Amino acid sequence: MPSVRIYQKKQLRLDLLNFRQSQMFKVGNVGVAAVKNRVSAAQGPADSAAKPLTKRYAIRKTKLGKGNRRDLSLTGDMLRNFLVRTVSENRAKASLSTRKDRIKAWVNQRIEPWIAFSPKNRAAVVEATRRVLAEMKPRLLVERALGGKQR
Repeated sequence: MPSVRIYQKKQLRLDLLNFRQSQMFKVGNVGVAAVKNRVSAAQGPADSAAKPLTKRYAIRKTKLGKGNRRDLSLTGDMLRNFLVRTVSENRAKASLSTRKDRIKAWVNQRIEPWIAFSPKNRAAVVEATRRVLAEMKPRLLVERALGGKQR
């Protein structure tokens, strides 16, 4: 007697595990805010004190009443324009909006890296990602119970 075997393939759908753009925007904003807070507190990329200013620039900045710390806030434009600009499901990219500020940032980056995640910044981003994943968990369980993503 002939027999017939029937196979049912189960597909593993990994697209449900991706972040949405709004969630990635939240994570990116946390990272940018952490970097801005570190820089405005005059801390370097290793959460230690930033490099001292040159003698002439420190005198000039002190005369303007801004203090003699490397906190990138003589006018405030550069830190104000440092924002999340582009977002996809797996990447959030922050940059400066004007060419003048990009050039100033490039020069300051050569003096001491400031557009970098310090250990505390990295911990803040990881914590924000954990919160986003915790927000996603109930949605993933409901969608799985209903048979996948409901379109």
